[in-house]
Amino acid sequence: MDKGLGFGHARHPIPSHHTVPDRTRERLTRKPFHILKTNMARLVSLTHTHLFSPNSLLPLSLRHRPTALSKRIFRFYPPLACRSMDHSSIDSVTQRLSNHNLHRLSLEDLKWDHSFVRELPADPRSDSFPREVLHACYTKVSPSAPVEDPQLVAWSQPVADLLDLDLKEFERPDFPLFFSGASPLVGALPYAQCYGGHQFGMWAGQLGDGRAITLGEILNSKSERWELQLKGAGKTPYSRFADGLAVLRSSVREFLCSEAMHHLGIPTTRALCLVTTGKLVTRDMFYDGNPKEEPGAIVCRVAQSFLRFGSYQIHASRGDEDLGLVRILADYTIKHHFPHIENMSKSESLSFSTGDEDHSVVDLTSNKYAAWVVEVAERTASLIARWQGVGFTHGVLNTDNMSILGLTIDYGPFGFLDAFDPKFTPNTTDLPGRRYCFANQPDIGLWNIAQFTTTLQAAHLIDEKEANYAMERYGTKFMDDYQVIMTKKLGLPKYNKQLINKLLSNMAVDKVDYTNFFRTLSNIKADTSIPDDELLVPLKSVLLDIGKERKEAWTSWLKAYIHELSISGISDDERKTSMDLVNPKYILRNYLCQTAIDAAEIGDFGEVNRLLKLVERPFDEQPGMEKYARLPPAWAYRPGVCMLSCSS
Repeated sequence: MDKGLGFGHARHPIPSHHTVPDRTRERLTRKPFHILKTNMARLVSLTHTHLFSPNSLLPLSLRHRPTALSKRIFRFYPPLACRSMDHSSIDSVTQRLSNHNLHRLSLEDLKWDHSFVRELPADPRSDSFPREVLHACYTKVSPSAPVEDPQLVAWSQPVADLLDLDLKEFERPDFPLFFSGASPLVGALPYAQCYGGHQFGMWAGQLGDGRAITLGEILNSKSERWELQLKGAGKTPYSRFADGLAVLRSSVREFLCSEAMHHLGIPTTRALCLVTTGKLVTRDMFYDGNPKEEPGAIVCRVAQSFLRFGSYQIHASRGDEDLGLVRILADYTIKHHFPHIENMSKSESLSFSTGDEDHSVVDLTSNKYAAWVVEVAERTASLIARWQGVGFTHGVLNTDNMSILGLTIDYGPFGFLDAFDPKFTPNTTDLPGRRYCFANQPDIGLWNIAQFTTTLQAAHLIDEKEANYAMERYGTKFMDDYQVIMTKKLGLPKYNKQLINKLLSNMAVDKVDYTNFFRTLSNIKADTSIPDDELLVPLKSVLLDIGKERKEAWTSWLKAYIHELSISGISDDERKTSMDLVNPKYILRNYLCQTAIDAAEIGDFGEVNRLLKLVERPFDEQPGMEKYARLPPAWAYRPGVCMLSCSS
């Protein structure tokens, strides 16, 4: 959710002046186990208890599944920097570069195509006065953030490449004016999107882009559609009580993590650039009645779509009057972002067990909406499996923060695991129940998919069997992908549940650094003749301050692990190479962000740019940068560094 909040995420009920039929209200707020109880016996409903036991790899809701899973292969794409070099001739490389430069565009020459505005219903008003926006998917509104001498902090060349943008454009004196919203971009048609959502499990009513203003859609030379959005660009009708602005602190984090996640191989929104506004913004970071002024900033976010689950939920929540908008928006989404579903041909039906004695059949080729929701469920499951693989915790997995494309979206109080703790949450607002903690993320993904399927059912786009099948596919896809990821992280020839469960149990007991451990694990040799008292030597840098009893536990695990490696037939060098391609050397630890923020707030943007270059090559050793792989120092455990609020 993009609000520019000076306060926390408020839980707003559906406004009293807006009548929602009882049946619709019940369908939108009920717990997912009402949907799952017949055919999802192996998936339990989400609770706030400990969902991650020390003897289990997976949360309870996904643990008791048959081991005979489908043979889908999870493609963990390493970043470009880690792929094999193209050994083309110098002439061919030169020719490619020459051809590439032909597509470089100035800001004035960007190819705009406003399908969202053109094809979907608009708010008849274009003012920014806070209000309920009915019968519309968006409101036309222009950036209005106060700006005085804006400065370009950083920019991403790979994102510029996506847009065919000439890199010389970043040198223009007026570039910060365009991307702070102070000057309009030629061809842009700005708007703010209307959406709702469940926040911390409660229906919050209308939310919407409270400080994010989409400039429009760019078509690049490959006919790819990319939306440009300014986050922190000023008030919209969806700002409610907030100011529509963003501070440098949160903007640095979003800019860097957007690019870091992409280079880790994780689907995400991207960030083109970060500019300061030159104005101060008042924020109460800890919601303790002590606000302070912070530098304002704006991030230009880039994605093929910023549609969320809540984009559809809001229209279904308003009953029959707006229910048709769910179908209209779904048709638009499938047409532009799932065209393979729009054009699919008949093929054999898919069947699944409902949990009863009979079997039900779902034909995904006869209902495009059913095929669509299944793909959304699978993309979401795959995304969260990848998060778990690198130890990423989103922190605010409300349905308004769930991308319809399966992207990581809205970087607020996120955090990567340092010491392995399944109950870790980086969000101070989440501390009482830890609903969004690391271990709960797979369950929350399922819960959110359940809310999305309920929305489509309310709009009569899918039936209950199709909804249940989508959730079944979520569970299977998560298991498939996560098992492949963990198998690759350990360099094993096949998944070994017992071995991996025991490893995670040991890591949790000894608070072992998640990233550094897996990176160091590739140094283990598949030599069963190594004496027990020497087994831990390669891991001494990551197994810190463990006593005799714990050393015995780790030695026992290592012996079992080395045995598995020894029978794999893979050489140590080959295994190390493959493991280092999926276990990053560098992640965007929160204390690294804070160091860059502290410098940026006094006008030094060097550390932001150094971190950007670092996270663009997370799997490379990068000699001379080893300090960025260190554990958090003591000062990093102060409030506002390793744990954050939603204030931004």
